[in-house]
Amino acid sequence: MLAADKAAAKLQQAKHRVEAAQRRTDTRGWVVARRERTRHLIELGGLVQKAGLVELADDDRATLYGAMLDLAARAREDDNALALWKRRGKRAFDAEAGAGDNRP
Repeated sequence: MLAADKAAAKLQQAKHRVEAAQRRTDTRGWVVARRERTRHLIELGGLVQKAGLVELADDDRATLYGAMLDLAARAREDDNALALWKRRGKRAFDAEAGAGDNRP
């Protein structure tokens, strides 16, 4: 009986692997769009983390959301804010890329 249970478990694992592979390669339009949106949201979350905001706000979502609302309000009021933030971001990305080149 034990051997049959192990075989059934292995078969179930193989089935799950096949289903997971099918999900990763699903090319239906809505699936692709959802996958792209998910990737985009993950990348945005990574930027919040990379900027140090998660630690600064002690991982408090209300604080992070409030800060982002404040940034959006400032950008609406100040025409130069977006250009300034873009320059700062590009410099930070470039500095990171340059630091990555110097790694052993």
